Amino acid sequence: MRIVVVVFAALMTLGIVAFGLVVAQKASDPVPLTAAAAGVSSLQNTESAKNDKAPLHLGEAVKAAAPFTSTPVAQNDTTAVAAAFPAHAPAPTPFAACNNPDALGLSRVIEIDTAGGPAFGTEHFKQYDFLRDKEVALTFDDGPWPGNTPMVLKALQDNCTKATFFEIGEHATWRPELAKQLAAAGMTIGSHTWSHKDLAKNPYAKDAEQAKQEIEMGVSAVHMAVGGPTAPFFRFPDLQQPRDAMAYLGTRNIAIFSTDIDTFDFKLRRPEDVVKSAMTKLAKNGKGILLMHDSQHATAEAMPELLR
Repeated sequence: MRIVVVVFAALMTLGIVAFGLVVAQKASDPVPLTAAAAGVSSLQNTESAKNDKAPLHLGEAVKAAAPFTSTPVAQNDTTAVAAAFPAHAPAPTPFAACNNPDALGLSRVIEIDTAGGPAFGTEHFKQYDFLRDKEVALTFDDGPWPGNTPMVLKALQDNCTKATFFEIGEHATWRPELAKQLAAAGMTIGSHTWSHKDLAKNPYAKDAEQAKQEIEMGVSAVHMAVGGPTAPFFRFPDLQQPRDAMAYLGTRNIAIFSTDIDTFDFKLRRPEDVVKSAMTKLAKNGKGILLMHDSQHATAEAMPELLR
């Protein structure tokens, strides 16, 4: 399966470039990412993993011909994403005209092949890196959450930028309207298990079927809450990535995301501390996939300042 990733970038006050990931599945019909999960969804898996293409190769450091392209896109161009969406599915408008002259801007479009379950995030995976110097992928875990997720979304929209949200399936079923709002705003939505269980611990570590169920229920619930295409992206809770579960995601052609920079915002209680953690680490690293949590109120409060 191939997905289109849209990269937004613009200099921030500290010289950091920020971008978000916007996904559109290129298919005539939306394809569910998972088979039916008991009590969650009756989605049917209509694609065979064996028919997909070779694993993704990303980044300028990869010398072989890779399934990776990068194309500049004008800030207010809405045609690129609209063409990629199924005709009967409402396409988000990630390239809508921006009325904020100081907002983050669109930099480039990247096409990524998730076949084989490639893994990203240099904290755990060193093979692939699709970021250029001073580019930042904004990612959020553990939502959607009442109050906080809308605050994060408003800050992103006010600054004409995007982010990737790894949602907990159970949370998505509690407030599906929040998942729909993120999707309608052109955000990327991946999954983060059904109930945020650490799959490296028992009973999941010794029972592969329970681990698969936790993954599949999460994917199904998020897909059902969104009511349309979701990204074949997954992040493990606590960034604990057992080999068997990783191998299973590979058979499902779901890309695995760790992180380059963990803000540890879940340990912080003041928005100014969240901003300091993120910007200090970004300044040191120079670029990276940034991990935050839209379930955290301090993070939600910090977003307007962080995106300035």
